[in-house]
Amino acid sequence: MFRALREHAELIDQSIDFWEVAPENWIDVGGRFGREFRKYAERYPVVCHGLSLSIGGPTPLDIDFLNSVREFLNEHDIPLYSDHLSACSDHGHLYDLMPIPFTEDAVRHVAERIRTVQEVLERKIAVEHVSYYAAPGQELSESEFINAVITEADCNLLLDVNNAFVNSVNFGYDPYKFIDSLPISRVTYIHIAGHYEEAEDLRIDTHAAAVVDPVWKLLEYVYQNYGSIPTLLERDFNFPPIPELVSEVAQIKQYQARVPSKNSEPAQTLQES
Repeated sequence: MFRALREHAELIDQSIDFWEVAPENWIDVGGRFGREFRKYAERYPVVCHGLSLSIGGPTPLDIDFLNSVREFLNEHDIPLYSDHLSACSDHGHLYDLMPIPFTEDAVRHVAERIRTVQEVLERKIAVEHVSYYAAPGQELSESEFINAVITEADCNLLLDVNNAFVNSVNFGYDPYKFIDSLPISRVTYIHIAGHYEEAEDLRIDTHAAAVVDPVWKLLEYVYQNYGSIPTLLERDFNFPPIPELVSEVAQIKQYQARVPSKNSEPAQTLQES
């Protein structure tokens, strides 16, 4: 990994404005890899996107883990932490992001847990709406649920454009209207990624392929209507050569250059988890 980054250091320096890392992969990592990480964290802005918070889970939050996250964020001067609006544990990790029932009870449960996380981390966090394939016990629409959680928890939103598209195909709704229904003023940054087309009416969020044209168009719509929000290109496996990834980052920049920036934060990156 680090070898490939070194081989393309000049290209990366010219193209990448910030990185996203999963803190679970780097907390307490020492030795050569720890030194390499510190070097990159000192060279580029970094944000953290967690994998195991399980903000919608039934078991108590792992406060020891949260304390470790806070120390990691402070050690590397990382301003932003986010995780998924999902459940991923129940007396042990499930290694998948399970949907939270879109109910009023779930809103209260999740919002209380987010407030606790923010108190422990001593900063406001962002939650990402996830891709999902079933909606058990649904009382609210997806966007109603997201809005209610964001409002009650007083937290921010990580907008995942690919998830919005995937869910729109799987559940038959308009992704543009869905995005318009979200609290965009709370968006800290955007995720964009590729997915797998299982069938005409079933898409699987994989982060393992190039971004497809309908997702690019949805991202362009967000920029045109809400400004050039900082955007992260996710890729978790099936990695192509780095120049191919950088070409997708360049496409993000092309879209962003056509509209005013929402703020002065970095605007695009590759994911390194």
